[in-house]
Amino acid sequence: MPDNQATNCFIDTNIWLYAFIEADDTTKSGIARTLIQESEPAVNAQVINKVCVNLLRRANFTEDQISQLIESFYEKCRVVELTESGLLIASQLRQRYSLSFWDSTIVATALNAGVPVLYSEDMQHGLTIEGKLQIGNPFL
Repeated sequence: MPDNQATNCFIDTNIWLYAFIEADDTTKSGIARTLIQESEPAVNAQVINKVCVNLLRRANFTEDQISQLIESFYEKCRVVELTESGLLIASQLRQRYSLSFWDSTIVATALNAGVPVLYSEDMQHGLTIEGKLQIGNPFL
């Protein structure tokens, strides 16, 4: 994992939620915000969708706020499409690395994005996928 977290990376849903909802954990919120600000993050529509639904439910975001957030994701992040080949790669990754369905689609998208690291609190810290992508928990 790069020592300097300011990197081209893929950032999973939970990291974004810590950045937006400080009440959950102020320490993690600070780490998440710094990581996002100092990175060139990639995401996919799945991450955007999960962030939005959680902010609607847990933080009482309005539809106007959600619309602004969606626009912001597309302006400030590289939004990587999950393609047919990505879904097929996700299937192979599930078998090879025992990933959940949703985690495998995120990993497949991160591989497709060509980033060296995927930040997530939910996946196995330090796991290297296909010799190209390392999963890291920025809160450890």
